[in-house]
Amino acid sequence: MTQPRISRLTASFLATVACAATTPPAAAQPDLDALTATQAAADLCAGKYTSEALVSAALERARSRADLNAFITLDAAGALEAARAADAARGKGKACLPLGGVPLVVKDNIEVAGMPASAGTPALKNFVPRADAPVVAKLRKAGAIVIGKTNMHELAFGISGYNAAFKTGTDWGVRNAYDPARIAGGSSSGSAAAIGARVVAAGLGTDTGGSVRIPCALNGCASLRPSVGRYAQAGIAPISHTRDTAGPMGVAMADVELLDRLIAGGKAVRAADLKKVRVGVVASTLANLDADTQAATDAAIAKMKSAGVTVVAVEMPQLAELNGAIGFPVALYEAYDDMVAYLKKSGAGISIEELAKGIASPDVKGTYDGLVIPRKLPGPNNTLVDAQPAYAAALKTSRPALQKLYQDTFRRHRLDAIVFPTVPKVAIAATADSSSLANFGLYIQNTDPGSNAGIPGLQIPLALGAASKLPIGLELDGPAGSDRRLIAIGLALEGVFGRLPAPARR
Repeated sequence: MTQPRISRLTASFLATVACAATTPPAAAQPDLDALTATQAAADLCAGKYTSEALVSAALERARSRADLNAFITLDAAGALEAARAADAARGKGKACLPLGGVPLVVKDNIEVAGMPASAGTPALKNFVPRADAPVVAKLRKAGAIVIGKTNMHELAFGISGYNAAFKTGTDWGVRNAYDPARIAGGSSSGSAAAIGARVVAAGLGTDTGGSVRIPCALNGCASLRPSVGRYAQAGIAPISHTRDTAGPMGVAMADVELLDRLIAGGKAVRAADLKKVRVGVVASTLANLDADTQAATDAAIAKMKSAGVTVVAVEMPQLAELNGAIGFPVALYEAYDDMVAYLKKSGAGISIEELAKGIASPDVKGTYDGLVIPRKLPGPNNTLVDAQPAYAAALKTSRPALQKLYQDTFRRHRLDAIVFPTVPKVAIAATADSSSLANFGLYIQNTDPGSNAGIPGLQIPLALGAASKLPIGLELDGPAGSDRRLIAIGLALEGVFGRLPAPARR
């Protein structure tokens, strides 16, 4: 507003003097580096700051970290409108919601009404769903504000997040919150990068073979791959109905617990008594570790023992063999039928052939054109073979045998969980080569078996590497349906390990 015949500085001074006795102190500003979603909800309910201030801070942080390529869609106008509505509702005395006015992010293969759902691929960039996926609807009903849709490994087919279709920074690929020269991991790359960079404190991803756990391990966030079937999968671009699940991601375990409770229902989970927790360590999960991960894992196990956790060595014979007979046959075979069904039901308006034609990332393009569309699997001597027999054998024989192996191991050793480093190495350099098949196999080494068995897996931020200064994660896999018990253990272990510091400001 202009000030006629008087300087703006003078007017400002006079207004300050006149109102000094009656104006309350300015509201506190949210500290994104320290804030959890759970604490933000409590602060907003208490009136410490407004949702508009919190959302504005998140949007500004997102813009300032455009180098991460974390977002495909950033809905500033819609998020601020929702924030003002949340503030107005509180001003009218309406009851506080569990996530009332709290900003979240959602992976771009999960449908959010009114925002594109590209699944990270060009052919779907203009597909705008009319309704929320059920997992999103439950969070929005609880008051959450979706500020944007996050970038991802294209069509969720990879672990690096090096997407050649979408970017907001100078270089391609979703980048690590702690070092933008490194990968963010995948396929829920952007959600993990946004949470790790403290743009928001929580969000949603999806997991087929490690896709909420791997990027959270590399970006210092917590996440849950729930037991298959715990969450509704409608409104999510698929790979495999046998293996896919949405999963909550958060800067702290309390945020994972809150999102899981809002989606799946139930009462709040309390931290477990670690003196009553028993975990197993399988030697094969300790293979291929870099020095930082080895040291952090050894230190974590020592801390767990000191806190009263019983840690025992266990053997799981044929784990790798059974897992190998399931992973590719199931994911690659189901990817065709499940995507055809999704494209038809969603109203995206394209065929799977049109989808495949537009794929931008070479690794995903090769997978779709060479394996998914022709329904093939790699065979001996660089040949391709019909995928159906291996798929049928996986479902009839190998997967039940893998599930029985886990069941027997948990029962025989009276285990609450099996514990291991989530990924063997800290984040590698972000280049097109980071999406190689060798790197894919390395990074899913520990996350894939539990995925194929359909059991829950919890990723907990563990430490920053002594040399790399990059995040390292620890995973707990539990019996099918033990999601709440795993969360309880994770809440307790976070108190033992401590939370990671936010990345240095850039």
